[in-house]
Amino acid sequence: MSTSERLIESTRELLWERGYVGTSPKAILERAGAGQGSMYHHFKGGKPDLALAAIRRTAEEMRATAGGVLDGPGTPYERIAAYLRREREVLRGCPVGRLTMDPDVIADDALRAPVDETLDWLREHIARIVEEGREQGEFTPSLDGEEIAAAVVATVQGGYVLARASGSPTAFDAAVRGLLALLAPHDAPAR
Repeated sequence: MSTSERLIESTRELLWERGYVGTSPKAILERAGAGQGSMYHHFKGGKPDLALAAIRRTAEEMRATAGGVLDGPGTPYERIAAYLRREREVLRGCPVGRLTMDPDVIADDALRAPVDETLDWLREHIARIVEEGREQGEFTPSLDGEEIAAAVVATVQGGYVLARASGSPTAFDAAVRGLLALLAPHDAPAR
């Protein structure tokens, strides 16, 4: 892995663990095993430029992972269920969701943009799947795709928070089961 890649990956991990302020250039360089001038050699603007590259990479990875499940096989309900039940590091929280709680990221338009774009993409993607399910008769016609998509994203993000607070993934799992029971087609039991 190149020095530039090590710097980006180290920054991604540190942002997830410590947030923007807690991610010092020294910590990045130590984790990446890079020399003193490496950050500025590869990222002329220093920490802000490196953080932006790391946030963009995290956002791209989340979209690829979510898209892989949401665009996979199955009915709309099954695809939403697969997304909600996919393997996650629940007790670490969401690497993108974590950034929404970081005041330094939210206050910086450039750093916030990939976060906003990713959450918008996720809601729009899920809303389309809900609409597809309505058209196929799997979901009741009264469901609003945008509202259900917001509920799915809120359930995942809130589930992370509850799991972290309790130190157990049980709260996350319960939130997922509850939402799936509410979304389950009326003629089928929740799976």
